[in-house]
Amino acid sequence: MDDEQQEKQQLANDGRQMTLIDQIIRNKVFNSRYWKEDCFGLTAVTLVDKACKLDCVGATYSGTGKPVPFLCLLMKLLQINPEKDIILEFLQSKDYKYINALAMFYIRLTSKAKEAYPTIEQFYSDFRKIRIRNLDGTFAIWHMDELAEKLLNEENIFGISLPRFQKRWILEELGQLEARKSVLEEELKNKEQGQQEQEQEGEKGQEQKEEKRSRSRSRSRSHKKHKKNNKHSSHNRK
Repeated sequence: MDDEQQEKQQLANDGRQMTLIDQIIRNKVFNSRYWKEDCFGLTAVTLVDKACKLDCVGATYSGTGKPVPFLCLLMKLLQINPEKDIILEFLQSKDYKYINALAMFYIRLTSKAKEAYPTIEQFYSDFRKIRIRNLDGTFAIWHMDELAEKLLNEENIFGISLPRFQKRWILEELGQLEARKSVLEEELKNKEQGQQEQEQEGEKGQEQKEEKRSRSRSRSRSHKKHKKNNKHSSHNRK
């Protein structure tokens, strides 16, 4: 990790989160109308009301670098520096995907790698569509899992520099993270297990049928033998 990345991580640890965003971008946020009118006096609770109205994810756009509301609320969240439990509640708010995206971005900026990886990776199986505001002002459609993947594997997103993380496999080798279990792998494992159980039940059922047939044949032979003996006894009496 180079000096710049170490400084960003230290700022997060010291609570000076706003400086995690580059100064040029910060100044554009501070001079924006949305920041002055909609972000003034917000708390972690009232910020949720604003976040519910978000309709896209992004940072700045157009030639002047106008900040989108998402970035302004992210800056406000960094300024407020809420308790971790509040951010986790943002993540669990499944009805509002842009609140989830806001919390993911905040965690990526302020958390250590060993905490950020498992927290953000839970969205690898989230395929909800979200709108992205590109730097040129156009819109694109992503999915939540794409945003999660980019946050964890890229060092710059929407023009915002992210603290550099060690690769996941390195943290696994150091014993700081457990190996990630893919949702697809889990589904395949469950499917294979279900097939094995069905095969075992089928084999068990076949064995029961064979055993039933064997008993039936045995009873049949016994009945024929008994009938033959009775006939022979009757003949002797005559």
